[in-house]
Amino acid sequence: MFELGRVCVKIAGRDAGKRCVIVDTLDDKYVMIDGETRRRKCNIRHLEPLGKVLSVNKNAPKPEIIRLFKELGIDLKESKPKKKLERPKRIRKKKEKPQKQPAEKAKPAKKAAKAKPPVSAGEELKEAEAEEKQA
Repeated sequence: MFELGRVCVKIAGRDAGKRCVIVDTLDDKYVMIDGETRRRKCNIRHLEPLGKVLSVNKNAPKPEIIRLFKELGIDLKESKPKKKLERPKRIRKKKEKPQKQPAEKAKPAKKAAKAKPPVSAGEELKEAEAEEKQA
């Protein structure tokens, strides 16, 4: 019943209600269809055969299918695949880390001076001169 060239109506899927012709028999459950539908593998349970049989070669090209459908009075839309546009290259920006503003370094607080025994005036001058040399 589902032989090569049989005109059918697709009854399931997104192409439901559209007419097609069997272009190839894949096995006992699946056939290759083309016509108002997309060319694709289809389960025979999703097809309802009509009384017409077209003389179609196995794996006939789309233009031949269009010509045969025009002879039946069925006008098919010729759809061309969309042109693939070159996608723009993505430019990745480097994430800028927020720069820390140099904070004025606070001088560490001097540790509390240990209680020293009283020092003579001469020794105080020597200690003061030693601290100035270090600074």
